[in-house]
Amino acid sequence: MPLLALQTSISLSSQQRHELLAPLSQIVGECIGKPERYVMITIAEATMLMGGVDGPTAYADIRSIGGLSSAVNRKLSERISTLLKERLGIPPDRVYLGFTSVSAENWGWNGGTFG
Repeated sequence: MPLLALQTSISLSSQQRHELLAPLSQIVGECIGKPERYVMITIAEATMLMGGVDGPTAYADIRSIGGLSSAVNRKLSERISTLLKERLGIPPDRVYLGFTSVSAENWGWNGGTFG
């Protein structure tokens, strides 16, 4: 049920995208405290401008039924920004993250909803 949808201005090969999936999934599952079998990660290339400047940048939209809090969000921000710096060279000050708590009845799965 946790979802991390990553958009980045970096053109990634299929291999690079696949090499980001597992560590991002692990980070989300560990930080939010949800079983990784429910974590979904998407990665897409996007045309982006940040602060009026072209260059490497990323936006991560993180949604979950429960598990998000100020402490968890800070930890997610730290770990995801570090990973993007190490793997893609995107400076942490060029990464935005959005956090959304979703009620169980507003999250569909397996032909139904969680609530």
